[in-house]
Amino acid sequence: MKGKFKVYSGSWFQGFLILLSGSLILLFCLVFTSLVLWPDTHALIRVLTSEEILFSIQLSLITSLISTIFCAVIALPVAYALSRYHFPTSGFMGMVISLPLSLPPLVAGIALLIFFGPSFFGNILRFIGIDIVYTTTAIVIAQFFVNVPYLIRVMRSAFDSVPPRYEHVARTLGASESAVFLQVSLPMSHQALLAGLTITWSKAMGEFGAVLMLAGATKMKTETLPIALYLNISTGDLDLAIASATILMAISVGTLLVFEHWFGVKRKV
Repeated sequence: MKGKFKVYSGSWFQGFLILLSGSLILLFCLVFTSLVLWPDTHALIRVLTSEEILFSIQLSLITSLISTIFCAVIALPVAYALSRYHFPTSGFMGMVISLPLSLPPLVAGIALLIFFGPSFFGNILRFIGIDIVYTTTAIVIAQFFVNVPYLIRVMRSAFDSVPPRYEHVARTLGASESAVFLQVSLPMSHQALLAGLTITWSKAMGEFGAVLMLAGATKMKTETLPIALYLNISTGDLDLAIASATILMAISVGTLLVFEHWFGVKRKV
């Protein structure tokens, strides 16, 4: 026994905890396995290669990639500012930025729908010929709005963990503030950045509520994988719904494997 890990000693308490953990894991495995094994294999392969599912995969990949890039572009400087600079409204700004994390995605989606729809700002956009609601652009906006607070929190924690003395040394050697950010703080936080981007992309692929409210659920137009699942389960097409769910589950499992393999904490027993 080393550190905080204890070898099983045969006590009833440890046995109970292990049994409870094993039962929960077994439940998860049975539920997810039943999803994959329910449809006929040949039917599942046929559905996975259907035009609708391929369109949903392509749209989900493109929109999630674009929204993740936007999240990175915005989250990095905002997180660095909240981590390094303290000003009278910094606490309030941090609270407002984190608000979408505590809101149900449907609430965020309806707020976006009002903002880009009948509000004064939405009317201005339509007056100049820009229509956001029920378009593929709305998918990217909804994914960005819901996920950027998560990436900001991850990167703020990462920047908080970087000792300020390294930045002070770089400044004394003549580096500008932007150079310190790009050459010192960001490289020292690269592992958290890659992990945050991986999870952000996975969350964008599975975003449903906000996308449904702002982009709608139009087949072969705004039909991302979660929307495809929703549309097909609503119309009783279980095979297409299961195909969408299977792909989303595979993406989640792959993301977790990548996260644990490259970014997981190495534990020594």
